[in-house]
Amino acid sequence: MDRLRNSVRPYAWGSATAIPDLLGQEPTGAPQAELWMGAHPGSPSLVDRGDGPRPLTEVIAADPAGELGAAAVAKFGPTLPFLFKVLAAGIPLSMQAHPTLAQARAGFADEERRRIPLDAPERNYKDANHKPELICALDEFEGLCGFRRPAEAADLMASLGVPALDPLIETLRGKPEAEALSSTLATVLTMTGAAADALVADVADAVTAAAAQDPGGAMAGYAFAARNHPGDTGLLAALLLNHVVLRPGEALYLGAGVPHAYLRGTGVELMANSDNVLRCGLTPKHVDVPELLRVVEFRAERPQVLSPGPGPDGERHYPVPIDEFRFSRYTLDAEPRRLDGGAPQILLCTSGAARLTAADGTVLTLARGESAFLPATGTDTELTGPGAEVFRATVTL
Repeated sequence: MDRLRNSVRPYAWGSATAIPDLLGQEPTGAPQAELWMGAHPGSPSLVDRGDGPRPLTEVIAADPAGELGAAAVAKFGPTLPFLFKVLAAGIPLSMQAHPTLAQARAGFADEERRRIPLDAPERNYKDANHKPELICALDEFEGLCGFRRPAEAADLMASLGVPALDPLIETLRGKPEAEALSSTLATVLTMTGAAADALVADVADAVTAAAAQDPGGAMAGYAFAARNHPGDTGLLAALLLNHVVLRPGEALYLGAGVPHAYLRGTGVELMANSDNVLRCGLTPKHVDVPELLRVVEFRAERPQVLSPGPGPDGERHYPVPIDEFRFSRYTLDAEPRRLDGGAPQILLCTSGAARLTAADGTVLTLARGESAFLPATGTDTELTGPGAEVFRATVTL
């Protein structure tokens, strides 16, 4: 088992205080958006086995079967199939959706063939993998997830009293579900000029006024987005999505094609090992509307908030419909918990102090904000630490 040395991604939307607080560090004043734990080539964690810090990518590449287990290599290939994060949103992230595995492979191959640099602003596919993900709230976490029913989105728009929204309302009320949603999203994302600017400004004023009347309601989230992304037509697209607030310990699973945006809060995020994002607003970055419309699944669906179910030996498991990652949580007491081996896993301590004891007696203590990688050979590891909370990421074999 290895203590991980992790990097922080300083994206502009990040909180200046949440991740430093978790790590017990003084804030620098700069945004700190994501703490990455894993073996993504863009920012792999470091481990030190006595010969100095080495990227986890190199350690796994040197012995995939030993680090990941033969079964995991056979099922997912010789790389860690998940990426674990702490995400801290100070302002809304871009609205976005992620591709299926087939779409990611095709899109990546196409952009490679066209020799678009990986760091080019117009690049959509940074790798050939899909990116299903789960977000679990550490504090109250607010977001947008999945399409509302068209009639509900029409009613929401109508409640704002902005006449220029009437054509969108008519489309939402007059066409079948998929056509209504796709046509409305395409329309708002391709609006330009003075009329579009005026409409966005009017909607921003309307949601701000509505939020003042109901500070705890959904309009507060839209007003927050409008304030932090002034003039962005993504605000109109956001009205098509369900508003959701997660309490600490609650989670959302987001599959391919589901449009979503995280508005504010801190959470633990687990995803397939990918960085593929198709943006659809609330961002100054590139929005590829045709590719986005090809990837998005135009189906109305209410968000399914996940709470963990009881599992063996005190492990509380969050069910997800994929095998690339498995997510669970331990709230520890005096009783030792046994961690099964045979697969790679990363443990993150978010409160208290957790003590890992390997079968050979080696001990590793994780303070709040620290994490560890357990290779597949790490069988019969014990987890203790009364009062500690530990999140576990592994795979399903």
